[in-house]
Amino acid sequence: MEEQHIMKAFDRDLQEIQSQVMKMGGRVEAAIRDSAEALRTRDGDLGEIVRKRDAAIDRLDLDINEACARVIALRQPAASDLRLVLSVIKISHNLERIGDYAKNLAKRSNVLGELDPVSGAVGSIGKMSKEVLSMLSDVLNAHVRHDDALANQVRHRDMEVDQMYNAMFRELLTFMMEDPRSITACMHLHFIAKNIERMGDHVTEIAEQVIYVVTGELPEDERPKATAVVA
Repeated sequence: MEEQHIMKAFDRDLQEIQSQVMKMGGRVEAAIRDSAEALRTRDGDLGEIVRKRDAAIDRLDLDINEACARVIALRQPAASDLRLVLSVIKISHNLERIGDYAKNLAKRSNVLGELDPVSGAVGSIGKMSKEVLSMLSDVLNAHVRHDDALANQVRHRDMEVDQMYNAMFRELLTFMMEDPRSITACMHLHFIAKNIERMGDHVTEIAEQVIYVVTGELPEDERPKATAVVA
C-alpha cells in the first residue's frame, strides 16, 4: 500500500513537471512569434514586451530544474523514469536558450526601425521564424506523446532552416556589395538570421532528447546540416 502511494506521488510530480515544461514551451513559442512580428512591423514596443517576458521563461527553467532535482533525490526513479527526468532538464535548458535568442531578435526591432528597410529581408526572416516555430510546436507534441518518429522528422527539418539561413546570407551579402549604405541594416539582419538558425539547432537537440526518452538511445547518425556559407 505504501509503495502504491509512493508511485502515485511520483506520477503527480512527473505530471507537474511536464505541465511546467509545456507552459515554458508555450511562452517560448509566443516569444518567437512576437519577436518576428515586432521585426516585421518595426514595433519597438512589442519588442520591449518580448524582452521583459523573458524573465518568466528563465524563472520556469529554474523551477523545472529544482523540481527535477527534488524528484531524483526523493523518489529515486527507476531507469526509464530517470531518463525522462534527466531529459526534461536538458529540454528546459534548450527552451531557455531559444527564449534568449527570441529576446535578441526583439532587441533589434528598435534599431532596425530607425534604418532604411532592406527589400525582402524581413520576409525571409519571417519564413525562417515560422519554420522554427512549427518545428518547436511539433517537437513539444512529440515530447508529450513520446513520439520518436515525429521527433526524428523535426530533427531532419533543421536542414531546411540551415538552407534558409545560407540563402539569406548570400542575399544580404549582395545588398551590401551593391549599396554600402545598407551595410549596417544588413549586419543586424544577419545577426537575427543567425539567431534563428541557432534556435533551430536547439529545437533539434530537444528532438534528440525525445528520441532518447522513447528508445533509450541518442540518434547514432550525424545530425543533418546544410553546408554553412559563413562560420
